[in-house]
Amino acid sequence: MKISLPANFEEFWAVVVTVWTQGVAGISVGDLITAAGILLFGFAIRRLFVRVLSKRLRSLTSRTQTRFDDLVIEALEPPLAFIPVVIAAFFAIQSLPMAGEAVEFAYTVERTLVAFNIFWLLYAITQPLTHGALAPGRILTGEMISWLGKSLRILVLSLGAAVILEIWGIKVGPLLAGLGLFGVAVALGAQDLFKNLIAGLFLIAERRFHAGDWIKVDGLVEGTVEQIGFRTTRVRRFDKAPVFVPNSQLSDSAVTNFSEMTHRRIYWKIGVTYDTNSQQLRAICDGVKSYVEGNEDFTGPPEVPLFVRVDEFAASSISIMLYCFTKTTVWGEWLEIKEALAHEIKRIVEDAGSAFAFPSTSIYVESLPDPEGLAGAPIAHDPKNVAA
Repeated sequence: MKISLPANFEEFWAVVVTVWTQGVAGISVGDLITAAGILLFGFAIRRLFVRVLSKRLRSLTSRTQTRFDDLVIEALEPPLAFIPVVIAAFFAIQSLPMAGEAVEFAYTVERTLVAFNIFWLLYAITQPLTHGALAPGRILTGEMISWLGKSLRILVLSLGAAVILEIWGIKVGPLLAGLGLFGVAVALGAQDLFKNLIAGLFLIAERRFHAGDWIKVDGLVEGTVEQIGFRTTRVRRFDKAPVFVPNSQLSDSAVTNFSEMTHRRIYWKIGVTYDTNSQQLRAICDGVKSYVEGNEDFTGPPEVPLFVRVDEFAASSISIMLYCFTKTTVWGEWLEIKEALAHEIKRIVEDAGSAFAFPSTSIYVESLPDPEGLAGAPIAHDPKNVAA
């Protein structure tokens, strides 16, 4: 097939006009450029639009004392910036000469953009709504509010997806019914997932612990709770390694929450030597008890017990039991108080003329063989007890 070229400029210009007017799908290139220009204009002014609107809204909310409205405006800025784009897309579509199925398709796209923008606004407002308007209290804890926020966001996303599918002619009801059998199969294979989810709900409802608490589960984990998730709870060990514990294990195990301590205990056995007489023992006990009772870092009866008593005659020492509680539960402060107490006890024992005992064994020898017969060297012996 032989293609003939334009014979002169008039024929060439006629080709240019034909391409320009026909364009794409019967829409001229000029109309396409106009529509693109409108759309680009919407993108260009979105930052200016949200800046002016945000400034106006902030001037209105500055009269209030609460910070909730400020959080709402800050969260809504990204979806508000998309509004000029949606409006520009509408006018860009209106500027195109379309007919038939093209009009229906363009209308569907415009409805999709509007629905997307609306649910984006709703999704953005869930964050300040749950964390700003709902303050932790007796009814709602921080973990409950966090779970409520996550549930609201999932609900908004699900509704938004359903609305957009309906806009495109996809019926959600039959789709969900068709997924019923598949959902049953997934549920059977995801029993542990639902078990952990329900266990997480119980953990939050029972308020066993909160984020930031120091907990210990024997044989499982000890550390600081960072987050209670849908399936697992993240606990940061004291070596700074994170541990992700399934909620079901925490729900079924005995959990010690050290952060809920009202006081922190000191329980010592102070061993003194057996040559300590009764007056010295009494002076040591009275001195330690007087120090604890007169120190504002400690708490005593009736709030908590306080004991400084001679406890037992151990194998190598006379044991004095010290049982007391500090006011602080902070580990670092508790260590400082305990160190000062140790120095004071050492001073009290030394001032009483006694000494601390250490593990030892006494060997009693009733008689010794002839020293001259032992390797030819005399051995001095003492009829008294020989301590080894």
